Amino acid sequence: MNTVINIVLLTGDGLWGKNIVAYFEQRGMPISCVICEERVPRKSIFRRRIKKLGFWTACGQVLFQILAIPLLNRIYRPRIERIKAEHQITDAPIPKQLIHHVQSVNDATVVTLLQKFKPDVVLVAGTRIIKPNLLACSMAPFINIHAGITPLYRGVHGAYWALVERNPAACGVTVHLVDEGIDTGAVLGQTLITPTAHDSFVTYTLLQLKEGLQLLYNAVQAAGEHRLTPQASLVQQSKLRSHPTLWFYLWQWLRHGVK
Repeated sequence: MNTVINIVLLTGDGLWGKNIVAYFEQRGMPISCVICEERVPRKSIFRRRIKKLGFWTACGQVLFQILAIPLLNRIYRPRIERIKAEHQITDAPIPKQLIHHVQSVNDATVVTLLQKFKPDVVLVAGTRIIKPNLLACSMAPFINIHAGITPLYRGVHGAYWALVERNPAACGVTVHLVDEGIDTGAVLGQTLITPTAHDSFVTYTLLQLKEGLQLLYNAVQAAGEHRLTPQASLVQQSKLRSHPTLWFYLWQWLRHGVK
C-alpha cells in the first residue's frame, strides 16, 4: 500500500502500546505521535471499586493483583518468554521522541495535540474512558484494541471470563471503533485465541496481543483507503467485566481448572 497514513496512539505505559508502535514500524507504517497517560493512582481505583462493587469485592480484587499476579508471573515465566520470542512481542520502551506525556487522556492538552498532528487515525490501547469532547475534536476514527470479544466481554480480562464461563467460541480479541460507552463501539474485526494447558491468566493477554496487532493493522489500512466497515460481532449479549477476586480465582482454578 502506497498511502501514507498519519497515526496517533493514545495509550498508557504498558505492553500493548509498546508493541503497537513496534509492529507498525516494522510494517512501514510508523506512528507519528504517542500520547501516553499516567497510571490512575491505586488509592483512587480502590475507592471507586469500593463504591461500585463493595468493600469485600474490592479487597479481593486487590489481593488477587498483589498476591496472585506476581506468583503467576514467576510460575509461568518460561511460557511468557516463549510466547514473546515466538511472536516478537517486545518489552522495549517507546522511542522518547514520539512520546507526549499527559496526566489523563482527557486533558485539554490532548485536544491540542490532536489538532496539531491532524491524524488520519487515532489508535487507543489501555487508556481511561475517552470523553465525548475528545472524540469530537478530530474527524479521524478512534480505533481501540480490546482484550476480549465485545460486547459480551467488555471491560477487562475477556479471555479469562470466557474460559470461566466455558465459552471458548468467544475467547479472543476485538478491534472496534470508540464511542462514548465502555467497549461498546462498532466492531471492525475479531479473532479467537486457543489457550493451551500451559497457559494461564498472565499469558492469555499475550495470545490476544499477538492476534490483535494484525487486526489493528488491517483496520488502519482500511481507514487509510476509506473502506472502514463495521461488521457483526461474534456475540450479541453485552456485559461489563471487572477483575476477579483472589478467592474466586482460586476456586475456578482448583474446582474447574481455569487458571
